[in-house]
Amino acid sequence: MLHHQIFEIEEAALAQHPRIAVLLPCYNEALAIRAVIARFQAALPDAEIYVFDNNSSDGSGAIAREAGAIVRRETRQGKGFVVRRMFADIDADIYLMCDADETYEAEAAPAMVRKLLDEGLDMVVGSRADAACGAYRPAHKFGNWMLSSLVRSTFGRGFNDMLSGYRVFSRRFVKSFPVMAQGFEIETELTIHALQLEMPTAEVPTKFAERPAGSVSKLSTVSDGLRILATISVLLRMERPFQFFGLIALALAAASLGLGLPVVADFLETGLVLRLPTAVLAAAAMILASLSLCCALILDTVTRGRKEAKRLRYLALPGPIERRRTHRPAAPHRGLPLR
Repeated sequence: MLHHQIFEIEEAALAQHPRIAVLLPCYNEALAIRAVIARFQAALPDAEIYVFDNNSSDGSGAIAREAGAIVRRETRQGKGFVVRRMFADIDADIYLMCDADETYEAEAAPAMVRKLLDEGLDMVVGSRADAACGAYRPAHKFGNWMLSSLVRSTFGRGFNDMLSGYRVFSRRFVKSFPVMAQGFEIETELTIHALQLEMPTAEVPTKFAERPAGSVSKLSTVSDGLRILATISVLLRMERPFQFFGLIALALAAASLGLGLPVVADFLETGLVLRLPTAVLAAAAMILASLSLCCALILDTVTRGRKEAKRLRYLALPGPIERRRTHRPAAPHRGLPLR
């Protein structure tokens, strides 16, 4: 009984002071990493700070270790691989992920963590609402707006800053997230995972600063934008197959009718098929439309099963509020003091 009470008291203390892991993906950020670590140490003094070095050639890992961070390595190049490793290896109650380029506001971290805990959320996004002059390139801002609008129109809701690299997650989000992305499209996958499972989420406006002088962005506006767009298309096909293949079926059926109606009109007038190639093409288009519609119906059933399995896995893990309620301080017993 005494051992059981001690365990409950330790769990209660853990609930009052959750374990927070700050996760910093890092690739050649020697000019910024020390300052980023120092700012998060000041903002979240009880958190463990992990730096995942992704084949840096400028000594970023050594600098991070000297600054007091726990340094891990991921040899597969790409932010998606780094996030996959971080989520798999680190065990905590709350996870804060941020780019290590000193552009995000570390001082906003306590408010983001508090919002997640107080409201029982699974993800809080630090949206770049107050950007310094020159920090947010116009092409990046337009691309973010376009992609965010596309996701919002597809899934019915979304975020103002879908591509933000500054996020706080609950444990059940991290441990139920099947990471598939390899590069910067990981933010898109994180967003769609939350939207698909209808997780409670929120955004917190944060400041966005310019990179330190001499530091170079690893993001390519065109190539990474195309990869993100391709990721959205793939996820749309996987998560909304009825919409994806249904639109294809509708387009093929419309093309078939456009080609075939004149042929039918000629046949009704003359009794002859005067344009046989057009008739064959119209028939083939309608067959393809029917096949696409069948695929839409079958894959929609499969997707619903996958979604149910993912949501059951997600619900099997306690959320922030449930963990705090479950680990309330135990009632005093035989004079045993509570912390």
